[in-house]
Amino acid sequence: MTVRVRFAPSPTGFLHVGGGRTALYNWLFARSRGGTMILRSDDTDVARSTAEFADDIVASMRWLGLDWDEGVEVGGPHGEYHQSRRLDRYRQVALDLVAAGRAYHGFETEEQLDGFRQEAQAAGRSPSYDGRFRIDPAEAQRRVEAGETAPIRFAVPRPGETRFEDAVKGEIVFEHTQVDDFVILRSDGSPTYHLASTVDDVDFEITHVIRGEDLLPSTPKHILLTEATGAARARYGHLSLLIGPDGSKLSKRHGHTAMAAFRQEGYLPEALCNYLAILGWSPGEDEEVVPLHEMVSRFSLDAVSRNAAVFDPTKLEWMNGVYLRALDPGDFLARALPFVEQGVGRPLDPDELERIGEIAPLVQERAKRLDEVGPQVAFLLNVYAGFGAATESDVAVAYDQTSWDKVMTDPSVPVVLAKAKRALHKVEPPWSAETVETALRGMLAEQGLSARKGLQPLRVAVTGSSISPPLFESIAVLGKDRTLNRLTTAGKRLLDRWPTAGT
Repeated sequence: MTVRVRFAPSPTGFLHVGGGRTALYNWLFARSRGGTMILRSDDTDVARSTAEFADDIVASMRWLGLDWDEGVEVGGPHGEYHQSRRLDRYRQVALDLVAAGRAYHGFETEEQLDGFRQEAQAAGRSPSYDGRFRIDPAEAQRRVEAGETAPIRFAVPRPGETRFEDAVKGEIVFEHTQVDDFVILRSDGSPTYHLASTVDDVDFEITHVIRGEDLLPSTPKHILLTEATGAARARYGHLSLLIGPDGSKLSKRHGHTAMAAFRQEGYLPEALCNYLAILGWSPGEDEEVVPLHEMVSRFSLDAVSRNAAVFDPTKLEWMNGVYLRALDPGDFLARALPFVEQGVGRPLDPDELERIGEIAPLVQERAKRLDEVGPQVAFLLNVYAGFGAATESDVAVAYDQTSWDKVMTDPSVPVVLAKAKRALHKVEPPWSAETVETALRGMLAEQGLSARKGLQPLRVAVTGSSISPPLFESIAVLGKDRTLNRLTTAGKRLLDRWPTAGT
């Protein structure tokens, strides 16, 4: 059997990380079995479906590195892969089921249905509608031909049960008393999710349906519909939902949940892909950091856990840092530059590119996300527009107020800045991290200062923040003139507090 799987999101919102994991598991299963991956757009909800959301789904999957063999934007042998363009097909299947006696036009009134549910609940029975108000087929046909509208319901066989072996959760049984005669075609002629999804799965010859467990209650309906059309049922596998660190269903209160947000925050697609893969599946041997191409050879639905997986942003950030440090330095710089330029709102000039290129390897060792790079290298830019500040020249520096308040309020700071300026002024070429370190450590020894007390004020004065790349290397890349100017600027700012101090 040739494996054929599909990822079928509705373009009614941005792609959720849970959807991203579902897409990934489908892709891994298809690639591990030499099968076919299909991307389908379940866009029958015309009111909520938008081109923006549809584009986001495609862009997010491509960003993750997931391709597909048939479907949206690539086409395929089965024609149209947008449900909104297959409405006639769904209507015909519904009418064929009516003609075969497997479905019927439901002329039940809301009063009848409400009364049935109330009576069932009072008697402790299932409130699933059992078709008891179904009228004679000939009468129903006469009323339809006379112009009346009514939804088409599937006639669930009673008594009975639907039993299947879930690829993830094991044997599942649904008693038909728990399955109502569900609507497959609304009175306005639009298909329900159950009909459209099932017809597509049959027409596209889907062999395995891998989806979230929130859709598990729909599975008996889809199996019954499939068999009513004379087709063989697919194999189903339902993935446990993602939960937040607090144990509740993953939602916006836990932070970002849209794939696009993680991209914008500077997560690498390979890191996010890796993290999503291990949320419910283990590549074996207690490994967690595994490249996508290696996952393909190891992936198995049998190894997917039945238990809910915790989406922990802290662990994702750690894994992203691992992937960042593993990048070739040139690749790291290429990926980081768009975030830097976005922060300043302009392309960088050659001078700035050269300086950032020098310091980038040191930032790479410490960064956990690409959006952290811009603020760490901002002190090297000629103009500090963006990153929370705007100045007129490379002489001034944008100070992080928290860092300033924490480090620059000791009375000894003006003296430290003055002594450091004098020591650095005496440095002869070459101006390097080594010569800068020698000069500054000599100054600390002369003043009897610890590195923490003597160097942290210099870091804030030169870079604007207490968090920056290594100080000596930062000063070396910044250059002698700029460094001395920064020390002067910081000293002048301190004059407001200590008028007798100066550099």
